[in-house]
Amino acid sequence: MLATMFRLSSLSACAALALATPASFPALAQQNAAAAQDSAPYAEVADLVLQAPLVIDVTVRSAARIKGQEAAGVAANAARFYVEADVGALIRGSGAMPARIGYLVDVPLDFRGRAPNLKKARVLIFARPVAGRPDQVQLVQLDAQRSWSPALDQRVRGVVREVLDPAAPPAITGIGNAFHVVGTLPGEGETQIFLKTETGDPVSLLVLRRPNQPQRWAVSFGDIVNEDAGPPQPDTLGWYRLACGLPRRLPASALETQEGDNARLASEDYQFVLRALGPCRTAPAPAF
Repeated sequence: MLATMFRLSSLSACAALALATPASFPALAQQNAAAAQDSAPYAEVADLVLQAPLVIDVTVRSAARIKGQEAAGVAANAARFYVEADVGALIRGSGAMPARIGYLVDVPLDFRGRAPNLKKARVLIFARPVAGRPDQVQLVQLDAQRSWSPALDQRVRGVVREVLDPAAPPAITGIGNAFHVVGTLPGEGETQIFLKTETGDPVSLLVLRRPNQPQRWAVSFGDIVNEDAGPPQPDTLGWYRLACGLPRRLPASALETQEGDNARLASEDYQFVLRALGPCRTAPAPAF
């Protein structure tokens, strides 16, 4: 009887925590194909890792479907479960984890409207700790559980290493100022664009125009503007910060000191950078 009461109490507490989480249900209907994915989109993984102080590799021991008031807010094509899982590895986080933890998760139903069998499934979860409850975690999104695969595991561990690096590129919060300088030869010039960041650390873009040469650009994560730095490699934290953080247009406030052709060329060069980076995500966002 006491065990039953404790379980019901845990379910109620976890349901309250889940409902307090901002609603976020990307690509829910597609998530049942996660195990078949050969790779995990970088931006989707980075979104989760950056939100999650805990990233844990677990194996589901039991999953009880939640209904009624404790399942309020569940999408029509999903079901909520209270999961108890055995901890396999702590990929991100500090301190000791209990051998078994509990959490709430929303998972998609199949095409017949049936809930999946989660028991014995190996999954990665993206979570935060619950104060005073070391045996419970709260997913950073209601669906922040992903089927384990070698590709996903490798991608997640790589992103975690990048995020925890002391020299990690900061989040972009806006554009400071931009200016274009015309060179001495026809068609020669360069644009410098200084970015605002969450940490206040300097980040700048440099776009170079040379006669009879293709445009090229570079990003500098630091005080020194270095044209030899080049653009960030795709599917890295530096690429993610720019591709997912830059506004789609150069704001007028960044060009207050520029006039005429210089303002136009600076805006064109900024669009060149955006095209070179490519989209942060494709639409619809892929499940993994």
